Amino acid sequence: MVDLITKRKWDRAAKSFDFMAAKGPELRWADFKKALFSHMEGKVLFLAVGTGLDIQHFPPGKDITGIDISSAMLEKAKGRADAYQGNLELVEMDVHDLPFEDNSFDQVYTSCTFCSVPDPVKGLESLKRVLKPGGVLRMFEHTGSKFFPFNIMMNIMTPLSKKVGPEMNRDTVENVQLAGFEAIEVDNLFLDVVKTICARKP
Repeated sequence: MVDLITKRKWDRAAKSFDFMAAKGPELRWADFKKALFSHMEGKVLFLAVGTGLDIQHFPPGKDITGIDISSAMLEKAKGRADAYQGNLELVEMDVHDLPFEDNSFDQVYTSCTFCSVPDPVKGLESLKRVLKPGGVLRMFEHTGSKFFPFNIMMNIMTPLSKKVGPEMNRDTVENVQLAGFEAIEVDNLFLDVVKTICARKP
């Protein structure tokens, strides 16, 4: 069942999402995303494709299912998906309630997603279910920090930020562990706030 509160929040955010994210953040992290996405192989699930800003960084010729809870986001992503040189299907879907059969995908990718999933451990468990045994989860995420004063600042900002978008102080690495993934590798790109996470389904 779709989380309508979250859907409506991101439907509203779709109007200004590209203005907020398409320049500075996308340009700054483009090379890191391209490097992460370059590992795409087999049948790929991409969670929270949003307005499709990440599609430009996908390697060509891949078989990708891109999902998002927001129909407004997906409407904006359609043109970018149509231009992709490969098989890219967009579907409106809630990560907490994926209709895919068990062991459906070889890989799952996320990009600045698990700062916003309402129940992150349940969402990650759902992704693990649809991954094949030995399948890989690769994530580009911003998380909470253990360093002062960033940890204090993020804790203060989160009650406001989560009303319109992401939570600032999530411990996504711990959540990946709690969801039962193994062989977790973390590469910090900016302090311990922006990072890539690679994990494997047992």
